[in-house]
Amino acid sequence: MPDLPQPRRIPRQSRSRALVDSILEATAHVLSERGYAGTNTNLVAERAGVSVGSVYQYFPNKDSLISALHERHATEMHAAMEAVLAGMPSQGLRAQLAAIVRAWMAAHQIAPELHRVLEKEFPFFDAPPDQSPADQSIYARVHQLLEAHRDGLVPQDLSLAAWVVLQSMESLIHAAIIPPGTPHPIEKTEQAIIDMLTGYLHGGQQPDSR
Repeated sequence: MPDLPQPRRIPRQSRSRALVDSILEATAHVLSERGYAGTNTNLVAERAGVSVGSVYQYFPNKDSLISALHERHATEMHAAMEAVLAGMPSQGLRAQLAAIVRAWMAAHQIAPELHRVLEKEFPFFDAPPDQSPADQSIYARVHQLLEAHRDGLVPQDLSLAAWVVLQSMESLIHAAIIPPGTPHPIEKTEQAIIDMLTGYLHGGQQPDSR
């Protein structure tokens, strides 16, 4: 595949990271409101309250901004997963997977229109997992979670199982949230995703939720 558009530079200091965050947040708003054709660096700069030169310091064009939004989303999903798992270290696998599903579902509901634009219109700006540090961290964490519960799992290839869990979870959450979304109540959809994941991992036997 062709190389993805990349930032010009990576912010190192807290001030520059805050600037990049404000630029990406502005990009998200403009992209959601105007779509790809209506988005440009001048509008992003205006929305962020910075000069267009500040945008160009870090991003050479709007494609690099969209690519950065994809990576920011993956970083946010990793942070959400770590946050919920940190609060339940002694819980069973089903409870931990349920917490991840609910956290990711809630995170996607914050800006469903932005996710629609990113996932449906511009998936080619999303780096492959092996090129995304955030995606690699997510995969490693899920693999670690399965390894901790290996004795109760039916799949023996945990690398494959982690991939199946992540692909299934992400695809179903996107389908449930991205407009037009699920025709069923969110709570029931969440439960169905959790049941499907644990059914796959435990061979149809629903484990104790503790």
